[in-house]
Amino acid sequence: MSSEQLKNHLKRNCLGRKNAVKSPELEQALRISGNELRRQVNRLRRKKVHICSGPEGYFYAGNAGEIYATIRSLEIMARGLEHAVEGLEAALENFGEHPGGDAP
Repeated sequence: MSSEQLKNHLKRNCLGRKNAVKSPELEQALRISGNELRRQVNRLRRKKVHICSGPEGYFYAGNAGEIYATIRSLEIMARGLEHAVEGLEAALENFGEHPGGDAP
């Protein structure tokens, strides 16, 4: 399945937040894995296609507010990942100091 097919499916069937579709439903309809779906969504977003997502699922944006809400959500996720990386980097400083590599 190509990114273009996903874009067309979302644009035709999932226009606006009110028509969002959860990942498992999209995976089944398009016969792709969850990982492949996320990869394709990422590719489309990088190509400036307004694929949005939220608790309701994935959808093709119907207005700028929906895009803005998705951007905010992605920024929050990115900050969470940055904090996880920082925590693991700090863990490296003490790695191996205790038997089994774990802190007491």
